[in-house]
Amino acid sequence: MTRMTLPALSGPPGDRLEVVSAWDDATPYQSWRPQILVPATFRPATPSRVYAVVNQKGGAGKTTTAVELGAAWAAQGLRVRLVDADTQEAALSAWLVPAYPEGEPRHSLRSVFFDECTLTEATYPTTVEGLDIVPSGADLARVEYERPIGAENAIAAALRQEAEEAGGRSPYDVTLIDGAPSLGLVTIAALTGADAAIVPVSVGGLDLLGMRSLHKTVRSVQRKTNPKLTVDAVVMTAWDKSTLARQVASRVAEDYPDAVVFPARRSVRAAEAPITQTPVRAHAPESTAAADYAQGADLLLRGAA
Repeated sequence: MTRMTLPALSGPPGDRLEVVSAWDDATPYQSWRPQILVPATFRPATPSRVYAVVNQKGGAGKTTTAVELGAAWAAQGLRVRLVDADTQEAALSAWLVPAYPEGEPRHSLRSVFFDECTLTEATYPTTVEGLDIVPSGADLARVEYERPIGAENAIAAALRQEAEEAGGRSPYDVTLIDGAPSLGLVTIAALTGADAAIVPVSVGGLDLLGMRSLHKTVRSVQRKTNPKLTVDAVVMTAWDKSTLARQVASRVAEDYPDAVVFPARRSVRAAEAPITQTPVRAHAPESTAAADYAQGADLLLRGAA
């Protein structure tokens, strides 16, 4: 299989977002520009890192966020794995199609939950250099209603086993778990296995209401199954300049005061990428969406393995 090397971005330097440590609410609307909020308390992580990309509301941009952050890190030379934990549409596995070896059993995340294989055995290359995938299909929903023993800790246990077998450290610099649009058992398992959550949120009143349930779930996981879990970023997807966008940004900064908050500006070219089965970075390297995710990736994680 020939694997594509991700290109350097071709957008002009002027498209880079301004980085601030606090919102300036006094700036008149006419002069307001999209910015990245990096709180003074935030410290970039280093490999290896496991992120759960979660929001129980559909259409928030979880899969795009997982793919584009992963592509940005892969372009830096990091080894990145994407885990499809969506029990409904399995959009990630349709976007970045796994390359299955001929004549061998095909595993998935469901296989890991039911102890049919290891996480390593369920990981396959994609056509993109540096990006591997743990695929899923509709049968992942079995986890929700059959509830295998230890399901909440299944991903955490699989990650520990893999690290032990690799000599004490994950073979991947970054693992991104693309969560389902629900707060079910698979999502809890993703948060339990993660070092940190990344929360995509589209700009709308219903999204703000939905954030309350997610906030409660994250706090519950921190108390019960994963006390080390942090929220490292909130991504405002399909961002357009509006008063509501400003209100949403202020609200999520209050809910997650230690998280980076950054916009991923709306881009028609970005919406085409899943059809081409390539990341936005490859399909439209000149787009603002590709630039925004690349800048966010630079802030969140530093240092190659």
